[in-house]
Amino acid sequence: MAKAAEAKPQHDAPEWAAFYDCLRRKGLRRTSQRDTIFDVFMRSQKHLSSEDLYRRVREMDPKVGFTTVYRTLNLLSECGLAIRSQFGDGLTRYEPGFNTTHHDHLICVECGNVTEFFSAQLEHVQDEIVSRHGFEMQEHSLRIWGMCRACRRNVKSMKKPAASLPHRHA
Repeated sequence: MAKAAEAKPQHDAPEWAAFYDCLRRKGLRRTSQRDTIFDVFMRSQKHLSSEDLYRRVREMDPKVGFTTVYRTLNLLSECGLAIRSQFGDGLTRYEPGFNTTHHDHLICVECGNVTEFFSAQLEHVQDEIVSRHGFEMQEHSLRIWGMCRACRRNVKSMKKPAASLPHRHA
């Protein structure tokens, strides 16, 4: 069952033109299932695994199979409309790659939350390092693993304050 509250995709938007151009170049037909997958993917606000996207697409069209979602994600990656990332948990995740700006990632090792950030200072330092070594950069990715603010708070709240621990006398 399709959700009635969902807005209809604007098929004349630039990302749709890029999607249709990709299908044409690959010699593939435009189908309602591919359209649904692309629409759900482009609306996503976070990094999705193929399984995550499959579940969301099935809410819109229960007839779409996992293989169709997986192949469409690969197609989008090949055409530069999706960016693949791995955050150390064994899953490949995807984010829209159309008209996106470069960013890096903070990955929480407790809850798995991924926070995107951009730092002009870091980019400048990386450019200096590349130049100093006579290296021609093609692309780069910075991923920082640690614990997010919410998980750090949870860990702190679970620890007993030292004052509440029983005193031992030697």
